[in-house]
Amino acid sequence: MIKIRLSRGGRTNLPYYRILATNSTSPRDSKFLEKLGTYNPLLGDSDEKRVTINKERAEYWLSVGAQPSEKVAKFLINLGVKGAEKYKPNFKPKTKGSNLKKKAQEKLAKDLEAQKSQEEASA
Repeated sequence: MIKIRLSRGGRTNLPYYRILATNSTSPRDSKFLEKLGTYNPLLGDSDEKRVTINKERAEYWLSVGAQPSEKVAKFLINLGVKGAEKYKPNFKPKTKGSNLKKKAQEKLAKDLEAQKSQEEASA
């Protein structure tokens, strides 16, 4: 299976990534089929050179069946690459905190109802 993923370069505390089409079983920084672009996280969000991707080649690899990683899928969707929408990652996973908050609110509501029923019974 072919993956479109990031390969780290640069040096300590100065990361620089290449966006590559590669075999899914090969190590992160080893051989690749084609370099599709670059990603420099140190540049500002509004900088045009932060993410550069060859749109035509990315569309080709997606049409052949390549699977993008979550980060690369986000980049492709932001650039408007055709076929990238179906790989949209789940950016809002469920958290344990939200479930605990709901349970606490339900328990509080039950306690208030119990207090009201006790007050009415004693009155």
